[in-house]
Amino acid sequence: MTSPHAHHSPSTLVVTAGRPAREQGAPLNPPLVLSATFVSQGVPGDEPMYGRADTPAWHAFEEALGLLEACPTPALVLGSGMGAIAAAMSLVPPGGRLVLPRHSYQVTLGYAADLARRSDVRVELVDVADTDAVLAAVRGGDGTRPADLLWVESPTNPMLEVADLPALVAGAHGVGALVAVDNTFATPLVQRPFEHGADVVVHAVTKYLAGHSDVVLGAVLAADPRVRARLHEYRTLHGAIAGPFEVWLALRGLRTLALRVERSQASALELAHRLAADRRVLAVRHPGLPDDPGHARATALMDGYGSVIGVRPVGGPQAADALVAAVRLWVPATSLGGVESTLERRRRFSTESASVPEDLLRLSTGIEDVEDLWRDLDAALATL
Repeated sequence: MTSPHAHHSPSTLVVTAGRPAREQGAPLNPPLVLSATFVSQGVPGDEPMYGRADTPAWHAFEEALGLLEACPTPALVLGSGMGAIAAAMSLVPPGGRLVLPRHSYQVTLGYAADLARRSDVRVELVDVADTDAVLAAVRGGDGTRPADLLWVESPTNPMLEVADLPALVAGAHGVGALVAVDNTFATPLVQRPFEHGADVVVHAVTKYLAGHSDVVLGAVLAADPRVRARLHEYRTLHGAIAGPFEVWLALRGLRTLALRVERSQASALELAHRLAADRRVLAVRHPGLPDDPGHARATALMDGYGSVIGVRPVGGPQAADALVAAVRLWVPATSLGGVESTLERRRRFSTESASVPEDLLRLSTGIEDVEDLWRDLDAALATL
């Protein structure tokens, strides 16, 4: 499958990429291939042979995501977002150094700690919004070797800090470090890290790309074919593979990504403004707010501000829990990026970073009517 539309905007590519060849009588959508093994004899070539190594069921989605991320090679789809993160972190050699944001996704932090125990990897946590501090950590010093991999989330989960991605990439490359970016929050509709020189991009496909809270998938992309080959080998050897039906669903979800992101971003920005002006709210984080610490950087580097809001209601953790219990349209649930709006208090997880405020609510705005979403929040706030 090839796309003659690679020059189109991302909002068009989500519709056109990964389609079968346009031939008389051909299907418009890629067929669902349900086969674990394929006819093969003699010396294996590039054709599929066994479903753990490759299957046509993955190709359309991998091609489409590669085009969306402006990556010169197709994506690699995996069984979960953490499968993709683990694959990317496998690029850190035993005894190497990994620098990553202190407010990374909590399971990413957990995996990095596990990697440190198993492989003697030195992990250093940084404030990703502090460019000088990040680059100082990447360079090392005082007998410490430079980093092998700089991990970037931007915006971060759940604190919504925004990184100066071009500066971080340039500084990391200056000391020979690879740069991997978790682009789950932004999506390729809002940010394309390869355009800033990143080496690797990962996604929790479960979130915005699939978009309907019905599959668990991940994906990793690499600009260098040699790095992609290493990641492909990791996926094959570790068996971190995706089911054909789940990938088919993810591709179907991808077709509406532009519409969903446009709607959810607009609603998130409107709600962030209203919450920031509400006396029942102590603090709001959203890069779209003019006084947000990440606003100028997000405006310069991103094509939007994302669909996630950080909210701290007056009254502390008890008030935050009460608000979650009081909503009726918003869904109290973990994860994000689906068509439905969800919220949760992040420190309900004992593994969440200790520097995340106890009362922080992470709101993931879906595609419902914004006035209905506001009325529900307003009514819940009135109960505090």
